[in-house]
Amino acid sequence: MLSKFFNILYLRVFVNIVVGHSKTMVYIEVLNHKNKVVDYDHDSFNTIQLNSEMFQYIENAIKESPFYYISVLDNSVSQGAIPTCDKHKLEDFHDLSDSEYRCYKNKWIYYTDKGDIYNIEKKFQSLGLDFIFSPYVVLANFFKDKIDTHLAMFILLEESLITLSVFNKSELLYAEHFDISSEFDNDVLSIDESNDDSEDIDLDLDDEESIDLDSIDALDDMDELDDMDDMDELDDFGDIADLDSIEDIDEFSEGKDLDEELFEEAEEEEEKTPNENNNAFSKDYQRFSLIQSSISHFYKDERFNSEFIENVYIADSVGVSPDFKKYLEEEMFLNVYVRHIDLTLEVCEIAKMELS
Repeated sequence: MLSKFFNILYLRVFVNIVVGHSKTMVYIEVLNHKNKVVDYDHDSFNTIQLNSEMFQYIENAIKESPFYYISVLDNSVSQGAIPTCDKHKLEDFHDLSDSEYRCYKNKWIYYTDKGDIYNIEKKFQSLGLDFIFSPYVVLANFFKDKIDTHLAMFILLEESLITLSVFNKSELLYAEHFDISSEFDNDVLSIDESNDDSEDIDLDLDDEESIDLDSIDALDDMDELDDMDDMDELDDFGDIADLDSIEDIDEFSEGKDLDEELFEEAEEEEEKTPNENNNAFSKDYQRFSLIQSSISHFYKDERFNSEFIENVYIADSVGVSPDFKKYLEEEMFLNVYVRHIDLTLEVCEIAKMELS
């Protein structure tokens, strides 16, 4: 009775943190006792550490209510996922002795090195973290309706990270996690800025061939996430594995059609300096190469239940070029669907589901 009174008396504040390659994004959402959003704010900080400016920004948001929850997206390189929850088969895919891990809906496991989890907690110890969420869970939630009903590759693109998975009707077949800032030797991937006549890659944007993403259906209700009884408990990692009574996930927001978005992106590309364009192309080429090699690995490795991949769904948080999508389609004969994702909002959605 008393807890209900305090829930009515105080608002709930959700602080959601995503640390990128060179900056940190923070999104704050305030809910009343009816779970209605009464206020929100967001900011970006040119640091990957918790500096005084970011600390004060978050402190100002949480000081008005004792009910606040601080979440961060796991950005460690060592994380991954394996297509089983059977403890007798875990070692066939990865040595988890030094990892914290959780089983997702009794179907597959996502994990992170214990040392990386400690470092994340230490970085934000002055604030205190309630949740550290895996990008694999973010990806699974964002494309839940497609994952439950399709055989496809699903990819989350961050500034310097790629979270990649293959699902066949909710069954995980394969997963990899990459850091594009360290996967390639700069000499191999460097672009010759003086070569204006290069004809190796000719990628022209053709709006008529664009795919209408409005056909992607809204996400359905999310089922419960069940813990494995024989898994060790974890205080601050993967609490998403304990989700109960999850409410509806919001539909994809209505917005501009794809042709308009790609047109604006193409205009922005033209306004960039040559160095910016070369840097963006280099990152997109690294992403393409990693996806290509990952698909090849999936087909060749006998440990995985390989299925032929025709469709790729990309959750894009960085704004890749239209040429990146076109290159995947033309060079690898894939049907590629790209949808923008705001990671801080998605982390917030998962945190709210955790507490529902």
